[in-house]
Amino acid sequence: MYIDTHTHLYSGQFANDRTEMIRRALDAGVDQMLLPNIDLESIPGMYALEQEFPGVCHAMMGLHPCSVDGNFEAVLAEIRKELDQRQFIAIGEIGIDLYWDKTFLKEQKQAFAIQIEWAKERAIPIVIHARDSFEEIFEVLDRHNDERLKGVFHCFTGTEREILRIRSYGGFLFGIGGVVTFKKSGLDEAVKHLSLDEIILETDSPYLAPHPHRGKRNESSYIPLIADKLSDIFEVSPEQIGRSTSENARKLFGV
Repeated sequence: MYIDTHTHLYSGQFANDRTEMIRRALDAGVDQMLLPNIDLESIPGMYALEQEFPGVCHAMMGLHPCSVDGNFEAVLAEIRKELDQRQFIAIGEIGIDLYWDKTFLKEQKQAFAIQIEWAKERAIPIVIHARDSFEEIFEVLDRHNDERLKGVFHCFTGTEREILRIRSYGGFLFGIGGVVTFKKSGLDEAVKHLSLDEIILETDSPYLAPHPHRGKRNESSYIPLIADKLSDIFEVSPEQIGRSTSENARKLFGV
């Protein structure tokens, strides 16, 4: 019924119960889990999950903005080698993060732009990490916008203003996760400006667990909690949320 379109299942936080956690997700109706890459160190664990759970776990490839530093070009060269060896469902997660550190903003923009072009060359989507950086993200997208540009704004937490701007690119969906269940996030009001054909579900596990697990480790089995909140917002059944968001995910990622 459900697809978790963004989950870091290879995280060390799952070291003690990774297989059991994935089984819980499958039992909860989450039958596919999409894995965004972070850096060179996350690649082996991501590949191992694909091998253990074929047809369930699907790898992306990219360099996370928080992993971009003065050596990013050398790291991207290694990322490019991985891209040249096999097919991936997306380039991700990529983007700009100004929450933790602004030291490498120029390098983050450069890495983002390079990876956007890789995705367009391969006709696959990009998965955008945007934290305290919508304007900087839009600046880069404006320079690289054409009919091949498509993807998702992962962990979307913007307002109607950002929704309208993102729609102007024509090829993007909105990744909605646990934040929509937080009482004072305001995301539930922003989501009302979206339609169901614009939304995909995600956990970003092990981060951002939905209510009532907020503050604890997140996992893919919590996707139904996000679907339940969206069913309240859109006044449709959780099953309809599952069907619509999963169809959106399949169309975007080809899974």
